[in-house]
Amino acid sequence: MKALIVGSIVAAGMIATVHAAETMSAAPAESWTVTNYYKQSVYDPKESKIGDIDDVLVDKSGKINGLVIGVGGFLGAGEKDVIVPFAAVKTAKKDNKWWLTLNETKDGLKSAPGFKYDKASTTWVPDNK
Repeated sequence: MKALIVGSIVAAGMIATVHAAETMSAAPAESWTVTNYYKQSVYDPKESKIGDIDDVLVDKSGKINGLVIGVGGFLGAGEKDVIVPFAAVKTAKKDNKWWLTLNETKDGLKSAPGFKYDKASTTWVPDNK
């Protein structure tokens, strides 16, 4: 019984040590939050709204590699989700607010392949409509 208690205390101490080693004392320099992208509007070069970012795609190493943009439709009905490379969306500051821009038009994205979210696999899959 003593060995079980001692083992539990040692294991708890190891978990606490691992947790402490995975924290940071400050936010990384030049870091942005997902909030700067998620649910934000995206505009074309002429400042016409293309759509809104519905999801941020992260690879297994933690790098953001894609953004899901909902285009078309009205109040969410008839909307099409497309995926663009993260690097394709540029940031600009206008009127003290961050703007997201994409060198593409809404009509151009409407003709791009569509995707739908599959809850079972928790991934975006081609929408074969």
